[in-house]
Amino acid sequence: MQIVPVAGGKGGVGKSLVATNLAIGLGQAGKRVVLADLDLGGSNLHLMLGVNLSGTGIGSFITSEKKSFADIVVETEYENVSFIAGDNEIPGIANLTTSQKRMLISRLRALDTEYLILDLGAGSSFNVMDFFLMSGRGLIVTSPTPTATVNAYVFLKNVMFRILNNSFKKKSAAAAYLESLRKDGSPELQRVYIPAVIEKVKKIDPESHAAYIANASRFVPRLVMNMVEDPRDADKANRLRRSCQQYLGIDLEYYGVIYRDDLQDIALGSKLPIIVYKPNSVLAQGVYRIADKMIEDYALGEQSDGESPLEYDGIDESYEEAGMQAAADFEAKMEYVEELLHTGALSTGDLVETVKSQQIEIQHLKKENALLKSKIVKAIGRGVRI
Repeated sequence: MQIVPVAGGKGGVGKSLVATNLAIGLGQAGKRVVLADLDLGGSNLHLMLGVNLSGTGIGSFITSEKKSFADIVVETEYENVSFIAGDNEIPGIANLTTSQKRMLISRLRALDTEYLILDLGAGSSFNVMDFFLMSGRGLIVTSPTPTATVNAYVFLKNVMFRILNNSFKKKSAAAAYLESLRKDGSPELQRVYIPAVIEKVKKIDPESHAAYIANASRFVPRLVMNMVEDPRDADKANRLRRSCQQYLGIDLEYYGVIYRDDLQDIALGSKLPIIVYKPNSVLAQGVYRIADKMIEDYALGEQSDGESPLEYDGIDESYEEAGMQAAADFEAKMEYVEELLHTGALSTGDLVETVKSQQIEIQHLKKENALLKSKIVKAIGRGVRI
């Protein structure tokens, strides 16, 4: 079973959209999928699936001794896709105890399916991080806005501290060192440079260092940049990747880019996932690419006895590929807007917004052009050969 936790660190970045449509895309490809809503404080995945809740979900399983886990796995109208609801109306369901969390993880791991997709809540609570760490290849969904990318980075940093904690035995020298960093309310811990911590642990506690390296080597999260407006937004993924490399000692594989599409709101109002409502839309095509890449990676993993086939050279290529996909999707989106203009499907308000966005883009290009011209003039004035 391929476990695919989907997190974002921040609400509103579209992780539920990605999880839902990815599950359906994999199902359409003939893969058996279970989609679980683990945003236990704010479960709403059933709305995207168009599933009517019947009081059967994780909350009812946790609170009822008579209910079996199989009872809460329900079939959906979508081919090969089953669903586990979250039951957010049950008080306290978001605050699982350690024993409840372990039991839930055990039941999820025992499911008979090819893909288990977990839609996780926002933030960096221990429960969210532990569900995310059910796999070393979880998806981080973010958007190009500064707050979203910062929250994605903070989430990954907290996950790395979680791995550190679990790697060090309670009475080890490494655990004592980590505890010393936590004193006085932990603000110092947030400013800690993780590679420096690892280097210090290597000197004072080689055994703990080896345990951490073994655990961290299995953690290669995959990044999805959602709500993209412009191909250059894809460059922000590279900045996030560099920050993770430099300050966290981890690498991110760029797994896909998805453009913002107003059709998603219409699809949600119709209680249909966008991949079903408009399979040829730019957004749906972005999801299909992610599904295809996941199937391909899984096949390669099986050929290498279950070990990840990922190499760091391959990660570099994933960023180059995503950049090209972003440019191609932008061109397709512009053709789509032009088509809507000719058919009259765009309202006056939509047309105004489209023109405004184009005007902003033109002004930006004019500024860049003026800057380049001034540099050329100065270079010629200094006698520089161009």
